[in-house]
Amino acid sequence: METPVCAETFPIDGCVKSTSKKSKTSRSVESDIESLYKAVPQLAKTFRIIEKIGEGTFSSVYLGEARMRDGSRDMFALKHLIPISHPTRIAAELQCLTVVGGRENVMGVEYCFRKEDHVVIVMPYMEHQAIVDVIRLLSFEEVRLYIYHLLKALRHIHQFGVIHRDIKPNNFLYNRKAKTFALVDFGLAQGTADTQIELLKDLLGIRKSQRPVFSERNLNSCTSAASTTKQTNRTESVRPGDLSNRRLPSARGGPASVRTHKLQRTAQQTFTCSCFQTDRVCNVCLARKQQVAPRAGTPGFRAPEVLTKCPNQGTAIDVWSAGVILLSLLSGRYPFFKASDDMIALAQIMTIRGSRETRRAAKAFGKAVLCSRELPRVDLRELCETLRGRRPSPDDEVPPVTDGKDTGKGSTGKTPAPLPKGQDPTPGEKPWSGLCDERGWDKVPDEAYDLLDRLLDLNPNSRITAALALQHPLFKGL
Repeated sequence: METPVCAETFPIDGCVKSTSKKSKTSRSVESDIESLYKAVPQLAKTFRIIEKIGEGTFSSVYLGEARMRDGSRDMFALKHLIPISHPTRIAAELQCLTVVGGRENVMGVEYCFRKEDHVVIVMPYMEHQAIVDVIRLLSFEEVRLYIYHLLKALRHIHQFGVIHRDIKPNNFLYNRKAKTFALVDFGLAQGTADTQIELLKDLLGIRKSQRPVFSERNLNSCTSAASTTKQTNRTESVRPGDLSNRRLPSARGGPASVRTHKLQRTAQQTFTCSCFQTDRVCNVCLARKQQVAPRAGTPGFRAPEVLTKCPNQGTAIDVWSAGVILLSLLSGRYPFFKASDDMIALAQIMTIRGSRETRRAAKAFGKAVLCSRELPRVDLRELCETLRGRRPSPDDEVPPVTDGKDTGKGSTGKTPAPLPKGQDPTPGEKPWSGLCDERGWDKVPDEAYDLLDRLLDLNPNSRITAALALQHPLFKGL
């Protein structure tokens, strides 16, 4: 691309659009921008930073304008990395953007500025809409296109042996008008055993020999532990602070609590766990050292193998997150899962996918999951259509009416019940009506729910890959 003009120095004062009444928020943003200019002075020679457009745990993102040599003005996204990040982690993120980015719906990098421990990554700016703002306005065809392009991005990075580890709508930018997409934020990325990103290999060595970056270890492909579970002694793997009997509403209205156990080989042990399959946690388990496993990602999008602290995690965790996104898009609910801790998150998954299926999948990667209630597997089409308002909920009451005339108790006519409590109707949409839906939600093919089922396979070893998902019949014609 064309290089920006560096001769012009933009003034720090007035770098943010001023208003007559400055709110605390705007004053805080101005202060952040001034601090960034001071931390990385060379930015002022090239960019006029307009506003802060994003903020995360390890970085902040700003919108900047640069004057190009031909006199035009271009917009860029400036990502300022918090100085506590490990240098190799920062370099690995840059290498991911350089080697993998710039194609196949993956964001690339244009420039990088560094001053001491402050690093600013400059990327093309892409206008986009937040999914939470448009999810109830999207047509089914738009949803099909969205998930297709997300899977294209995942296939691309997985071919390079990169696990993104934080797939969510906020990290997959979507311009609805231009129909453009971009996967961003490789700050938590890890490499598979055969990764082509050299610095991700270095991170693997750092985790093995030094204090982990972000307090995590980097172990990759998920393998079956079925052959190692013979003659096992099951022991509780919870922290003392997490030992309360966590209870939450189950799919059938009763309380349910979930606990996970680590399956270990029988070994010489001074003490034996006595709480397995009971409603308490014994002192042996309370004294057990916390299990260390990668746990990156955003709550609500973490795969079962992440929630149960499986030490071997691969590219399948990104595919699960894509499945959660598709579940949100088909049901019109975002976020779909929202839990305060991992055990509640796992129980929420079990209310959809079934407790028996969850136990079976957990056993495949060396875990034992217990649930106080038996939770049946839910039909995904019925679930999504009910939440979207295209069919009545089993709990809804349908009042008897006729064609406008009150006939008393003898009336047997029925009319659609109101939307479930808390569900707002989409403008112009008639709940669970037989009329044609111009957005296509009355004609969602079975292939959509078949793909959803494969993306949300509880077992990472049999979960569909991004490459195979792109060959699914749902995407015929794309």
